[in-house]
Amino acid sequence: MNKSKLFILISALLVLALVSGCAQSSNPKGAAGNNTGTGAEKSSGADSSAGQTITIAYSQGAGQTMDPHDAADLTSASYAFALYDQLVTSATETVDGKTVGRTDQVVPSLAESWKISDDLTTYTFTLRDGANFQSGNPVNADAVLYSFERLKTKGEGGSLYTLANIQSVTKIDDKTVEFKLGAPNHLFLKYLATFTFSIVDPSVAEGQADDYLTQHSAGSGAFKLEKWDPATEAVFVANKDYWNGAPKVDKVIVKYVAEASNREMFLEKGEVDVALDIPAKDVESLSKKDNITISSESSNRIVYLGMNSNFEPFDQLKVRQALNYVIDQSKLIQDVAFGQASPLKSSISSKSPDFTSEGNEYEYNLDKAKELIKEAGYENGFTFDLTVSSATQDYEDIAVLLKSELEQIGVTLNINKVSPAQYRELINNKKAAAFLGKYTSLVNDPSYHYGFLLDSKGASNYTGYNSKVVDDLLAQANVEADDAKRSELYKQVQKQVTADSPWAYLYESNLIVGISKDVNGYIFYPDEIIRFSSLHK
Repeated sequence: MNKSKLFILISALLVLALVSGCAQSSNPKGAAGNNTGTGAEKSSGADSSAGQTITIAYSQGAGQTMDPHDAADLTSASYAFALYDQLVTSATETVDGKTVGRTDQVVPSLAESWKISDDLTTYTFTLRDGANFQSGNPVNADAVLYSFERLKTKGEGGSLYTLANIQSVTKIDDKTVEFKLGAPNHLFLKYLATFTFSIVDPSVAEGQADDYLTQHSAGSGAFKLEKWDPATEAVFVANKDYWNGAPKVDKVIVKYVAEASNREMFLEKGEVDVALDIPAKDVESLSKKDNITISSESSNRIVYLGMNSNFEPFDQLKVRQALNYVIDQSKLIQDVAFGQASPLKSSISSKSPDFTSEGNEYEYNLDKAKELIKEAGYENGFTFDLTVSSATQDYEDIAVLLKSELEQIGVTLNINKVSPAQYRELINNKKAAAFLGKYTSLVNDPSYHYGFLLDSKGASNYTGYNSKVVDDLLAQANVEADDAKRSELYKQVQKQVTADSPWAYLYESNLIVGISKDVNGYIFYPDEIIRFSSLHK
């Protein structure tokens, strides 16, 4: 998730970036922070915008899957939010006249209300009347049970299911579902608002091949899938019978445009309405165009250099530490991010709850780096490959800068520039000794972030980092109900990760999006995922 496997989902996640919807998301509105929920207001129909099409240029491909339970990249995540709904959804609020997304707050969606037991381990949801799947079948308790049973066997879905610590899902009646957790989980409702916990229509999916939903949909969402070519584009048409009101456009086209210069050219010519992943170097010039608006929002996306200790020379702690001393963050932010970033001082974003930079003594110091390399037994230096994705210009710019710095201490960096598909294969299978990655946590909390990235069993633990100390601290934090105690545990995790140095910290980057001035309804969500249904002209 940069989202995620998002570098996603970065690396995520790591991974890469998207945008979000507007005045009304494809899910209903409600009062933020209301534990029992309220009725959702219907969005306005599409009467005033008949025939409208929104075209969006993505940089990382046209998505890996339509299956919300398997989605691991932010493009696929946007598809899931278009095709499916969840029991609850992220809130929005208006700040200085601008609508912004709040992934730290949830509001009702398919569930109109819920109750939480006194011991915080039982959640009882009441499903709303009138919510139907695109097949016409009602969204009921059986569909919820089917969806959760299905997702727990999936890679990405299974990881989040485990993080949520769901012990059982029980049908009370057609409109009531009870969840029991193994222990209190302060993030449970926020987890449910992610695309992973989308509710699937069993009448469509049941009995089909396991990969059926990779190219088909079975949701209740605001859009239907018209066609999809993973190499080039995806096309979605409005669900005119959407239970929460038809979206404001008739069609959304997602196009894969790898080159940033082409995305910008298409945006200037009006051939696309929204262009994602605008290079930081172009923000100033594009901002001067009469027909373009640039949104550059500070997110919780981190950019880091991952080092796999199962490969030489990164099995040596001092080598990993040395690379941290080669990082000149101020130079990276100026020369690579063009000021559209801030320093990364921990293994989580400074915008994350419980952030601390304690224990991080790294600063740019080539002499210290050279000394550590010598102590690690590499007095004559060494050579290594740094894997970067060809889809992200920042990666190559970072690699060129690091290559120059490392040459000064006798270390040779070979830039292994590969296609996005090759990059994902190498990273996902932990075949890269060193790589550049991004990650955006869909839920802005250390539990989610570490559960994917640095827990030894994390689905996005691409460096193969394995620390019993960190695993034990995370396990304690995940069931700790006291906020102050949990915060202290997460701070200990950060200090331990910094000490072990599986990553070299680079920077926290902004999400930069180019938008035609004819387009309304863009909302930035911290998870960087676009919600299609509120975009309109």
